[in-house]
Amino acid sequence: MKCPICQKSVEPGGGWVPFCSDRCRLIDLGNWASEKYRIPAPLEPSAADQGEPEQHEQPERGQGQ
Repeated sequence: MKCPICQKSVEPGGGWVPFCSDRCRLIDLGNWASEKYRIPAPLEPSAADQGEPEQHEQPERGQGQ
């Protein structure tokens, strides 16, 4: 296995797997924090993104309430 940051060989069962060191682990964390890595969003916006209210069922009210 290779470290995703520096490509050095990583021993299975090592202390920082999948990274080779704490330094590479922190670099990866910094990449996530600075939004260097991004998860793609769906191409079509959902109803919530378009400002349409979600439809929720309301409980029926009995007599005397």
